[in-house]
Formats: sequence, structure tokens, C-alpha cells
Amino acid sequence: MNNIDPDLVAAAVEWAREAGALTLDYFRSTDLAVQHKQDGSPVTEADLTAELLLRDRVQAHCPDDSIIGEEGENVVGSSGRTWVMDPIDGTLAFTAGVGTYSNLLYLQDEDGPAIGVINLPALGETVWAVRGEGCRFNGEPCVVRSKNIPPEDASHSADAGSTNFAELTGSTLCISGFHTWNADRFDRVNNSGVSLRTWGDAYGYALVATGRADAMYDPLLEWWDLAAVNLVVKEAGGVVTRADGNPNVEEPTRERAYPYSAIATGDGHHESWVSLLND
Repeated sequence: MNNIDPDLVAAAVEWAREAGALTLDYFRSTDLAVQHKQDGSPVTEADLTAELLLRDRVQAHCPDDSIIGEEGENVVGSSGRTWVMDPIDGTLAFTAGVGTYSNLLYLQDEDGPAIGVINLPALGETVWAVRGEGCRFNGEPCVVRSKNIPPEDASHSADAGSTNFAELTGSTLCISGFHTWNADRFDRVNNSGVSLRTWGDAYGYALVATGRADAMYDPLLEWWDLAAVNLVVKEAGGVVTRADGNPNVEEPTRERAYPYSAIATGDGHHESWVSLLND
């Protein structure tokens, strides 16, 4: 079922944009203090203040909803709906003055993923999706950059044992970093004809959803990193699985920090991407 209030969708987009505008007040500030959490990841006053804004907006408009946020304690509500927020996805980029950071907001209701927002304030871009209603880029409909594989070629693209990856030649792969990579994977990707770019974090998923990149790979994620981008890419017509190709992307794969993973694609060759990126 859909039944998602369009006013709530508009509010979610506006809240993410408000959080983004707030972070711009701190962006490239010469006196921005950077601290580090227990897992070693950076956090700033901008992260904390932006999440407080998002929490305030949700609690004022949806007081019975649950909240999961990167920087604060979970709130358990009674409505059956849960908001997931990452006030700054890509804090390392943010603290370095790189404009690819984003503000992420996601809503899940009793029917599953409902609203996902990727706001890129320094770039003036917002990509959002609503269950069953597709994806929008600054208000205009957007779709992934599909290569529209002919039926006779579909079996080849789905061959996870393929080693030449000719179907990926000229495609663009985005990554957040080289976590888990080894020399064999580097050689395989470099020899595949794929153009590798570190346009990572949620920005990479936004590029896939808007047809500006073919694939995004993340081996290590938290739920607030993944929730919104998962819905956005899928509603844009793309495919998202775990890094190993398992479709149960919403289930953690290990009991430690960053228990999620994802490969998001929009070119119709998802299985080939999974094969390329797994040893």
C-alpha cells in the first residue's frame, strides 16, 4: 500500500533542506572544532546541531513516531513509524571543505520504506523518493542510467562467473573508500574498463539515482547511511543489494560497527558488478 501523505513528503524534504542550510553556516569555517567518537569517526557541532533540528521537526509534527539518529539516543514511539536521520553523511568531506557531504532523512511505516531524502546543500541538489511514486531530482522526475540490455544479452550480464566484464566497459563506479580491497580486486577493477571514482558516501548513490554514474559500492555502512539511499536508488529504477549480492540489504550482516553493505546499480548489469567487486 502507498497512502503516504504528500504534505509529509514535502515536510521531510523541507526539513532535510533546513538541516543542510544550518550546516552551511559551519561549512569551511576556520574555527570548526572536530572531535572523534569511539569508533574513530569525526563529529562536529554542525552534526549535532543539524540532528537536533531534524529531531525537533519530527517530534513537533509527528510526536508519536520513533527516531533513530547517528548522533543521539533512539526514541521509541507508538505510531509504528520510524524516522532515520544522518545529519551529515560524509563528515570527513564536510570537515575538509569538500561539498559532497549530505543530509539524510528516511521514514519507514507499517508498509515498509516510505520516504527517502538525500540533500546536498553545498551543491544545491536534493534527491528524494516516495514508495511507489518514483524519484525526483530538485523536483523533476529522475531515473537511473539504464543500458537497456537486450533480452538475448541478459543471460550474459547475469553470469556471476564472468571474468571479462566487457559489459561494464566505460561504466562509472563510485566508492567511498578502499576498505576491504586487496591487490587482486584492484587489478580486476582496473582491467575491467570501468572508470573508478571516489565520489562516495550518499553522493555516489545520488549520482546513480540521477543517471550520472552506473554503480556505487560500500562495504561498510551503518543503517542511517543506508536507509534513505536504498529507497532513492530503487525508486529511480535501480537495484540495491548487499555487497555480496544478497537482496536482504536491510538486514545487518555482522555484529559490530558498520554491519551493513551495499552495491547500488542502474545499468542493468547488477550481477556483473557483484562479481567484479567480490573476491
